[in-house]
Amino acid sequence: MGRRRKKRKQKNSKGLPMIVFVVAAFSIVLLIYSQSLKRQSEELAQKKAVIEKKLEQEEQRTKDLEELEKYMQTKKYVEEVAKERLGLVYPDEILIEPSND
Repeated sequence: MGRRRKKRKQKNSKGLPMIVFVVAAFSIVLLIYSQSLKRQSEELAQKKAVIEKKLEQEEQRTKDLEELEKYMQTKKYVEEVAKERLGLVYPDEILIEPSND
């Protein structure tokens, strides 16, 4: 009986180092993969911040354009364009131009 027990112990002890090696290798692979995912997550967070900043800028630009559109529909804007670009004046208005001396 003593011999049978020794053989069983020897069989179990041969498989243990292999199991430890497989678990260690699996752990190392998981560690490397998790580091890669962490770097990728950081890069995506940076890209997200840049995109959010651009979105805010574009939203502000949209607001500015809407305000400009409203202003362009006013009588005051039409008068300014008529005076500046077309040189038009009201009938009772007198223009005094500076001399080019």
